[in-house]
Amino acid sequence: MKEETRYQGTGRRKNAIARVILKPGSGEFIVNDRPLKEHIPSPSMRLDVFQPLELTDNKQSFDIQVNVDGGGISGQAGAIRHGIARALLEVSADYRKPLKKAGLLTRDPREKERKKYGLRKARRSPQFSKR
Repeated sequence: MKEETRYQGTGRRKNAIARVILKPGSGEFIVNDRPLKEHIPSPSMRLDVFQPLELTDNKQSFDIQVNVDGGGISGQAGAIRHGIARALLEVSADYRKPLKKAGLLTRDPREKERKKYGLRKARRSPQFSKR
C-alpha cells in the first residue's frame, strides 16, 4: 500500500498551539473537524491565515487539516499561520526566503503579562480616592 505524502508543522502564538497537516489536494481547509469559515468567522483573520500559502502560490494545491487548541480566535489564527509556514518548509526549502522575509517563520514571543498583587491587572493600579 502506497503511503500518502504529508507535511506537518506546529505553530504557536500566545497560548494557542496548532498542529497542521498539508496533503496534496484541491484546497480544502478543515480546522478541528469544521470548515475554516466556521471556526474563524472574521475575514481579516482568514486573510492572515492564508498569507503563507499566497506568498508561495500554493492556495489551491494543498488540502489542509488543523488541530488547534488553547487561546482565543486571534491566537489560534496566528498559530495556524505559523504552522502552515513551517509545514511549507518541509514541502520545499526554496520557500524559506520569502517566508522568512515576510516574518512568518518567527514565533511571536508576546504573552499575556501576569497580574501583580496590589494591582487590578498586570499594570493597572487601583483607583485613587482623595476622600
